[in-house]
Amino acid sequence: MTILVTGATGTIGGAVVRQLAEAGVPVRALTRNPARAVVPAGVEVVGGDLTRPAELPLAGVTAVFLLAAIESDDAAEHAQALLELAPDLRRVVFLSSSAVTVERPGSYELHRDVERVIEASGVAWTHVRPGEFMANKLIWARTIKEEGVVRAPFPESVGAPVHEDDVAEVAVHALLRDGHAGKAYTLSGPEALTHVEQVAAISRGLGRPIRFERLTYGQARATLICDEGLPYDVAEYLLGYMAQHNEEPATVTADFTTVTGRQGRTLSTWATDHSTTLT
Repeated sequence: MTILVTGATGTIGGAVVRQLAEAGVPVRALTRNPARAVVPAGVEVVGGDLTRPAELPLAGVTAVFLLAAIESDDAAEHAQALLELAPDLRRVVFLSSSAVTVERPGSYELHRDVERVIEASGVAWTHVRPGEFMANKLIWARTIKEEGVVRAPFPESVGAPVHEDDVAEVAVHALLRDGHAGKAYTLSGPEALTHVEQVAAISRGLGRPIRFERLTYGQARATLICDEGLPYDVAEYLLGYMAQHNEEPATVTADFTTVTGRQGRTLSTWATDHSTTLT
């Protein structure tokens, strides 16, 4: 049995690789730049690009942790080609998005198209649909580190961000264990928190005070683009997500506990895990 992990050096893919390696499972880590990949001992690193499925190293692969080639308009076609080119494939776990669950315009269509291709393939499938990642809070890292402050809009916007290790843990359960075929898991963190409460949680995890300063939408957009270096469309997407949660608060889902039998990791725990980046 060999498991191919796509996006193996990314936030979620990297966590999946680590957890599979800890389980002693043969892992083939796919990345566009193998020379720069840092993976656990024993993990096979291979080069490849999801937009060129015919070139992927699929021989002997029995399960895939699959990301969508989101930079491509043909993501569903690329996914279908991968599935057809892997003769030994028995199981696919797809990193989708909670946007599919609520049909959020502009962000769910690509993931749903890939989901449909996988569902029609005849391979046992599981969709993992996380919402906001705790790792998104790294956009606050610079000012936390330099000034002990978070500047953001919508102080009362409620999110339920999920730890990347929790997303990976559900994916690994689905890759290694029976009972998950044909299921879609929508993942949140264990707490629904306002932005002010999120900053307090990070403060607790780091063991030092961090204050919150409210920005207007325009100030926040300028900060994300000019100070944090985000492209305009990415900044607008993040701010739109915050604005939505200001009007429609995020809620905590039970799927992580259903799969693993325990509560998910808190934002304070995440901050402690990332203390070297935040301090």
